[in-house]
Amino acid sequence: MSPEALLLLGVATIFVWALVVWVEGARRPGYDARYHTGSELELGPRGWIMRINFFQVGFGVLAFAVGVGRVLRTDIAAALLGVAGVALVLSGVFAPDPVRGFPPGASDRTGRPVTTAAKLHDLAGPVVVLSLCAACLTLAVGVGGPWGAYALGTAVAGLALTGRLISAYRKDAPDTGLIQRLLLAVYGVWVVVFGVALAAGGVR
Repeated sequence: MSPEALLLLGVATIFVWALVVWVEGARRPGYDARYHTGSELELGPRGWIMRINFFQVGFGVLAFAVGVGRVLRTDIAAALLGVAGVALVLSGVFAPDPVRGFPPGASDRTGRPVTTAAKLHDLAGPVVVLSLCAACLTLAVGVGGPWGAYALGTAVAGLALTGRLISAYRKDAPDTGLIQRLLLAVYGVWVVVFGVALAAGGVR
């Protein structure tokens, strides 16, 4: 595939990811999108749908990483994006434990993951956001100009929301899911906007 096709493939998977999270969140009894995280959609009888969603967006980000590396000839940023893609795939392989009242009947308490799969899932999440943040910082220096400023702003906003999410999850805040969605939106929108511009030749 051409670099442009790889970039646009990555962009497309972001839209699929968001659509699946929105539709599945609306259809699941007991699921509150403002409170529950997207990962918790991996639980229950329809959890396989969210697992597939993790796989497709993970491979999409890997394709995006290759496209960025080929167009901008930046091995570091491409590698960091690739790490995020692999971590997303692993998030689909390993599901979290039932907790926070979902699926219906699960304990409404938060706590440390019990199963090995849940521990690996919880490890993959920070790897995703920190790798994306590092990739944005790398591109902020390498690209410069307005696109570099956008990448820097994305990294700063991502770090701030990551800290807020950690705090909200530990406190079992009612807006934990909303904060996670804002965090994912910051990076998702960046992938879409930057990917489209890069594929169109607007960034070099």
